[in-house]
Amino acid sequence: MSDPILFVPGLLCTEALYAPQIVAFADRPIMVANHREHDSIKAIAASILEKAPERFSLIALSMGGYVAMEIMREAPERVGKLALLDTNSRPDTPDQSERRQFLIDLTRKKGFSKVPHLLYPGFVHEKREEDEELKAIVVEMAQETGPEAFIRQQTALINRIDSRPRLSEITCQTLVLVGDGDRLTPVEISQEIHDHIPQSELAVIQGSGHLSPLEAPEKVTATLRDFLNRP
Repeated sequence: MSDPILFVPGLLCTEALYAPQIVAFADRPIMVANHREHDSIKAIAASILEKAPERFSLIALSMGGYVAMEIMREAPERVGKLALLDTNSRPDTPDQSERRQFLIDLTRKKGFSKVPHLLYPGFVHEKREEDEELKAIVVEMAQETGPEAFIRQQTALINRIDSRPRLSEITCQTLVLVGDGDRLTPVEISQEIHDHIPQSELAVIQGSGHLSPLEAPEKVTATLRDFLNRP
């Protein structure tokens, strides 16, 4: 029997990020992780592992990828297969942390309503910036996440460690997937992860930005299906 699938969403994302894949893999047990309750990657990973099946396939995007890399450090024996989507193994740069702190301060002082709209253009392929249907999904996910969880998530991202030194310890089959138009974690960032993980393969999804499961659902689902169905 196939392992259950554990999905970990990205920053300000909910299970809606993976809606097309959840439908496609409905024949398997599925869990979507809660990454909103803690303000460190380590604590988020520990909380997820407490609730996760004993063994699972792990699919994680962006911030979810940072959590997945922590899970691989803490409990690699529980992960049958690993898919890292549109993510980054490096720590935050000073510029990135400064931007995050600006958004935290904006949220605290002037409210959260503008934040999803400020972030949206970077989340998607440049050709999707005016896609109102996609934007509505992204804004709704952010609103469901809420300001307090957003601040916790940003705090966790600012303080995350450099995952690169231990990527070579990942021994399970690993898929590294990225949209060719991802402006937050460009292809070269995924190439770096692929280069560090011995049993990995790299898939570049044409016409997609950072939120590849939503922007190119058919391509992402097909790539994941091929990966997960292999012996």
